[in-house]
Amino acid sequence: MASSDLLLREAPASNSPLPAMRSLPANIEAEAAFIGALLIDNRVVEELPVPLAAEHFFEPLHQRIYERIAALLERGAVVTPVTLKPYFEADEGLKELGGITYLARLTADGQGLLAPRELAQQIYDLALLRELVTVGRGLVEGALDTSESVAPLEQIEHAEAELFRVAEGASTDSQAESFGAATHTALGMIEKAINSGGNVSGKTTGLTSINEKVGGLHDSDLIILAGRPGMGKSSLATNIAFNCADRLLRDKRDGIDPSQSVGAAVALFSLEMSADQLATRILAEQAGISSEALRMGKISRDDFQQLSFASQRLAELPLYIDDTPALSVSALRTRARRLKRRHDIGLIVLDYLQLMQGSRRSQDNRVNEISEISRGLKTLAKELEVPVIALSQLSRAVEQREDKRPMLSDLRESGSIEQDADMVWFIYREDYYVASREPKMPSSDDDIAAHEAHAAWASEMERVHGLAELIVAKQRHGATGKVRMRFEPKITRFSDLAEDDRRGGYDYD
Repeated sequence: MASSDLLLREAPASNSPLPAMRSLPANIEAEAAFIGALLIDNRVVEELPVPLAAEHFFEPLHQRIYERIAALLERGAVVTPVTLKPYFEADEGLKELGGITYLARLTADGQGLLAPRELAQQIYDLALLRELVTVGRGLVEGALDTSESVAPLEQIEHAEAELFRVAEGASTDSQAESFGAATHTALGMIEKAINSGGNVSGKTTGLTSINEKVGGLHDSDLIILAGRPGMGKSSLATNIAFNCADRLLRDKRDGIDPSQSVGAAVALFSLEMSADQLATRILAEQAGISSEALRMGKISRDDFQQLSFASQRLAELPLYIDDTPALSVSALRTRARRLKRRHDIGLIVLDYLQLMQGSRRSQDNRVNEISEISRGLKTLAKELEVPVIALSQLSRAVEQREDKRPMLSDLRESGSIEQDADMVWFIYREDYYVASREPKMPSSDDDIAAHEAHAAWASEMERVHGLAELIVAKQRHGATGKVRMRFEPKITRFSDLAEDDRRGGYDYD
């Protein structure tokens, strides 16, 4: 067992401006008993209920002993007091407790073998409590600092991030999952797809044509939705966010358990548009009123009544809009975790990636900064187990080609976006480019060539007007190809085409 001298050691004094009322939580005797059990039976480490590490031990000597034990076990060595002896003969902390004989005393009675899992859990829990105390002291010290350089909101954001970091430590026991458990999860997803009509194994996009192509939005996936300005990528992302949230709301009203719904609560981070602008866009779409007329107030009483009805119907919509500009990855993660905890969000939409900020160390290189952001978004998707849709700009190289359809090489500023993404979607609207090529109206009826040119343009415009393509350029879960949709620019809404009009998709190599 542990020496009485060791057990009587107190926690180090705090530098906090507030008086320390109690010593830090610790159980040195439990640490000694656990190490003793581990030295008797090295297999104890294979059945730990928590990811125990050296830093979780309070006593520095125990930290050094456990760290050495872990290193030896990693090399496949058998660890006993005898095999540890060469590493601690010169350890001053051990000499204070009687030298090498202390290691032998740890294994003297073997009491730790009676409950090694419980001892490990207690050591781990007490370490989390000490970490919480440290965060609390830091929060107090920061709050007492009234210098001009202090930003209170940044302090709150930092404190919340630190608290979540401690909470993460309590829930990141990520052990290997048996194949049976994994297949059970997979069967549950397949059953949900069957119940949804055979198209959606994840969250719904609300558009049948997209669901049929990609199977919905899958948890832990990062989906990059990219396009040139004017293509409607923000509109499509907003449509999907609304559709997913609306499906959850309708399913709840129909008595369907949320776990069986293909809808989800949605967090929409808009770094470009304000919350009221997004709300106006969604209201206009649902009421079937031109968003431009709505902004200018050029609507009738009947139109206003339609808006009022739409507003009442959408009052309970589980769609949460955060329009904070220039978010960093860490700030986004903090806010997303908070929304996950409070509202159980199942989908995150970010508009758009290039408006985010990386860490200070990456801001001197834009490519590195974008790479850091894309990796952070993928990590967030896996951490919260939700799909993340991130909008992205495309380079101007698209405009230099005769065929304006985007390609993966057009993703702006970083190839890591393509690498980190599970799916890459491009929006392409041919009518946008055809409209820009409109020839001048002939000045007189005699100019037959000009009339013919304008008539040919009008015919082409009629053919492509209101049509859009979603190009699935990368998909880990299935084939690439394209989806044809209808786009109504006045109300910024994408919708499915009739079955006959949807034909003609192609696959990429």
